[in-house]
Amino acid sequence: MISERPAEADDRAVPGHWEGDLILGLKSSAIGTLVERSKRFTLLLHLPPMPGHGTGPRKKNGPALAGHGAEAVRDDITNSIQALPKHLCKSLTRDQGAEMAQHEQLTDHTGL
Repeated sequence: MISERPAEADDRAVPGHWEGDLILGLKSSAIGTLVERSKRFTLLLHLPPMPGHGTGPRKKNGPALAGHGAEAVRDDITNSIQALPKHLCKSLTRDQGAEMAQHEQLTDHTGL
């Protein structure tokens, strides 16, 4: 919850606190964004469709093959954050979209 964000992230004085979002485009294309709150440094996450996307009828409750399902988003955020120095990886605030359903695993993998 945004109310649980550390106070130092709210005043933007300390680097390492991030905000994330998802931009959806045409034909299920997607780009994830991570913006560092103090310096406004921005990382863009390429979220291409996964193998099997658009090859047949959609399977109810099947895997999210559009590339912006929870697993794909978790993996891309993990890869991007782990490439940064540790002092720049303190917290991440996201909305409550389905793409963040694996936020607990993301925390386990990254320490955010």
